[in-house]
Amino acid sequence: MSRIDRLIAERCPDGVEFEPLADIGEWYGGGTPSKDKLEYWQDGTIPWISPKDMGDPIVEATEDYITETAIKGSATKLVPANSVAIVVRSSILDRILPAALIPIPVALNQDMKAVVPRDGILSAYIAHLLRSRGPEILRVARKTGGSVASIESNKLFSFRVPIPSLEIQQEIVSILDKFTKLEAKLEAELEVELEARRRQYKHYHNALLDFSEAQGVRLRRMGEIGEFIRGRRFTKDDVVEDGIPSIHYGEIYTHYGVDTSSTVSHVRADMAQQLRYAQPNDVVIAAVGETVEDVGKAVAWLGDEDVAIHDDCFLFRHSMNPKFVSYCFQTEAFHAQKNKYVARAKVKRLSGENLAKIMIPVPPIEEQERIVFILDKFDALVNGLSTGLPAEIKARRRQYEHYRDRLLSFPEAA
Repeated sequence: MSRIDRLIAERCPDGVEFEPLADIGEWYGGGTPSKDKLEYWQDGTIPWISPKDMGDPIVEATEDYITETAIKGSATKLVPANSVAIVVRSSILDRILPAALIPIPVALNQDMKAVVPRDGILSAYIAHLLRSRGPEILRVARKTGGSVASIESNKLFSFRVPIPSLEIQQEIVSILDKFTKLEAKLEAELEVELEARRRQYKHYHNALLDFSEAQGVRLRRMGEIGEFIRGRRFTKDDVVEDGIPSIHYGEIYTHYGVDTSSTVSHVRADMAQQLRYAQPNDVVIAAVGETVEDVGKAVAWLGDEDVAIHDDCFLFRHSMNPKFVSYCFQTEAFHAQKNKYVARAKVKRLSGENLAKIMIPVPPIEEQERIVFILDKFDALVNGLSTGLPAEIKARRRQYEHYRDRLLSFPEAA
């Protein structure tokens, strides 16, 4: 019997008390001080945290700081040190509900909440617990409707979690912290190797797609070699387990690589007449994202049937090798051009008109195929989820998550 099992048998012979999240401590919401008021931002010293700053297990350094005047004059409030922050709203489903332990006083943006646990509950325990329960909370508390994923506060606060004795919490945190450090060390070693491979891949990727006029290969505007067609709207409520294959803009930079022949989501079959479809060999492009880097990512559709695309996507219809085009979207030259056209509001956008202005090389089709063959070999090694170093890193994470979830599973007191 492990020490944890002995402690539970001694301290909680009849099970562990479960409490609603609302009762575990004091909760804080976030807000965005007006960007038009210089006194809210100029010479600010208080970190203002947004979802992009979330790290595991703590919030990483932010580039945004606000003043005490902003705290007094806006919706955002000062969150004390040793709180636990979560993301409750994002245009990307996978970015909802990660938890981060915050060691210093901060302010949050409107897409986040934080809790300061009451006496007798460790912040580190709550951080580990929320990471473990995140997927379950998302299932029961996610707000339906709309293209932005969010959590309903009343369902979040009513979600019940185990609160064992302080001694058991301390033992669990001690074990998980040690395990986290070990896992992080092993993962860091793999990441170093993977980063070296990525740099090598990036070098060859850019070199292979860097043509000069002396080579007889022209750079041409994309609007001259194909057409951009915008998708049509569907919402989260339209997504079903079995229906019309579909691609949502957020999936392009979270689930897909250079190409795909199957989709991760489907929409209702009765919507068939109101949707717009990419055909095989079209390239589907994300026109919206939370970051400039996300906007303009592309995936070549190589499936055997047409696929519905979201209205925040464009399809590029052309006569080139589709994977060659998709690889072009990953080059430094492409990003340098794209970055000039991205509209930098809270949600970043790229129009079809501006996409059409971007120039890519158009070598003979045989050369396109040769380049794709070479880059596919590198891509499989560096980015493949089923083989190579990324799979090893993923396996380490799953091992840690399995062990963590077992430690945080308790019988509930009657």
